[in-house]
Amino acid sequence: MAQMITERRDIDFVLYEQLGIEGILKAPKYKGMNRKMFDLVVNEARNLAVKEIQPTYVEGDREGVTFDNGTVKVPECFHRAFDLFREGEWIALTKDPDRGGQGLPHVIAQAVTEYLVGANYAFLTYSILANGAGKMIELAGTEQQKRLFLKNLYTGKWGGTMVLTEPEAGSDVGNLTTTAAPNEDGAYSITGSKIFITNGEQDLTENIIHPVLARIEGAPKGTKGISLFLVPKIWVNDDGSLGEPNDVVCTGIEEKMGIHASPTCSLTFGGKGQCRGMLLGEENQGMKIMFHMMNEVRLEVGTQGFTQAAAAYMHALDYARERRQGRDLAAGKNPDAPRAPIIQHPDVRRMLLWMKAHVDGMRSLTYWVAHTFDRIEGAEDPKERERLDHFVSLLTPVVKAYCSERGFDVCVQAMQVYGGYGYTRDYPVEQMARDAKIASIYEGTDGIQAMDLLGRKLGLNDGAAFMDLLKEMNQSVALARERPELADMADRVDQGIQRLGETALHIGKTARSAKFKTAFAHALPFLEVMGDMILAWMHLWRAGLAAPELAKMIGDTTDPKERARIIAKKKEAAYYDGLIKTAAFFINTILPVTFGKMEAIRIGESAAVDIDDKSFGG
Repeated sequence: MAQMITERRDIDFVLYEQLGIEGILKAPKYKGMNRKMFDLVVNEARNLAVKEIQPTYVEGDREGVTFDNGTVKVPECFHRAFDLFREGEWIALTKDPDRGGQGLPHVIAQAVTEYLVGANYAFLTYSILANGAGKMIELAGTEQQKRLFLKNLYTGKWGGTMVLTEPEAGSDVGNLTTTAAPNEDGAYSITGSKIFITNGEQDLTENIIHPVLARIEGAPKGTKGISLFLVPKIWVNDDGSLGEPNDVVCTGIEEKMGIHASPTCSLTFGGKGQCRGMLLGEENQGMKIMFHMMNEVRLEVGTQGFTQAAAAYMHALDYARERRQGRDLAAGKNPDAPRAPIIQHPDVRRMLLWMKAHVDGMRSLTYWVAHTFDRIEGAEDPKERERLDHFVSLLTPVVKAYCSERGFDVCVQAMQVYGGYGYTRDYPVEQMARDAKIASIYEGTDGIQAMDLLGRKLGLNDGAAFMDLLKEMNQSVALARERPELADMADRVDQGIQRLGETALHIGKTARSAKFKTAFAHALPFLEVMGDMILAWMHLWRAGLAAPELAKMIGDTTDPKERARIIAKKKEAAYYDGLIKTAAFFINTILPVTFGKMEAIRIGESAAVDIDDKSFGG
């Protein structure tokens, strides 16, 4: 397996040139930190990812997880890697060091995550959910619960889950039937069955903490009557020691298309009437607490899609440079012409640049959102904190759904670059496509994210959040227009921003009219349009920063051959030239298709909602 998980030069560009993250060092929280420290952390993450985690990727997939009489065993190769991962304190990167975290900025954690998740996402699920469970306890737990659980979760001593789904209550969580009855000792008796629980049972950690959604008798129907309970696999005594095994039983695991090294479990709570849980937060506030964690996890799922894409792109790029097949088109029908690396073939170059354009754009997008968390923490003005917080809320469904979809698409393109070999297990890109697909399904399908964007987030703060985002995008247009060579791209993005605003206004009005179902039938296309426009913004921003740097290296020469000679000779010149050409590719070949999608939304064809059920055929 290739050693290239992602591209470090572009990570540094986004961190230090595009986002200028050193500005956050002024915040008291990051006193004593500096770029040297950040680079060291990212380097160590890369070393761990390449040397210890990446080698488990294929092996873990082939071995998979095993289920036997209520017990799940993870791939054997995971144990050493997880011990090293835990010893390095990589689980709770942004959390308080006193609670077992590293206290890092969110944007540095994003760079670290790109390496770690890119190396083996199935492996990282064991820590991501422990982190998420701790987040909920940190948010709503009592001091005793924080004392009992946080450090053990954040250091990886214990695992965590997220327990929502039931056979008849998937996306419709309010229809759940799991119950909780209060006991005299203050605990609750939990009874019910849950499905699709990631890592609901495993043998990596000595205990697993299950945050379980359940309804207390007499609570209101629907989501308003749901409470959240901490249900340990092994009961935790008041002094922090482990007690007796709880009445939590894994009844099976799913056979899935991908992430074979991560068990997706069915769990029964209280089958013997002896399952105990602790109320987390207040009664009937379970969904409110869970959503705080779910929104964070949804951003991580978007990152999963992006990192799978980044790794798949690097593999495809290496393969295209090494694989020789056919002759260069310039050789015509010369039978004596040597076989050319397939990267010289125009269609392969098109596929690679399509992949690079989406990977680079998604990197800038996910890092920008992570950096927004840091800016929120450092903002002294409450209005500025609120404005930035609205950006995160607005973009969460976009990051989750768009990066999931495009991440999978990039993996499919990687398989295409490999040709027939890409469809075999001889190379890892087929596994990447299998592993990436789940990102568009769990933690709320992409369709649900689109409904959230249209129904809730687009009108956030009476639409001010969306308008503020358009203003941010326009700043990059103004920057690019300072460079004559970027003027045409700036004009096209400017046109796209205006049309995005018009499209949002149109679909928003339709969603509030009698034709609301038609609007929601176009919700996912609108989310994709918004994702495309944000990536166009990111690419124009990147090009606006790259152009003056490239000009410094090339000088005043306008001779194409001399420019090409300098770019070929200087690695940094080639990098900046690549940013500009990638931006040109996205803005001039992908964005026109986006304009067509916006026109389709404006037309508002209602066939999808008007067609009779029987007219679908079958």
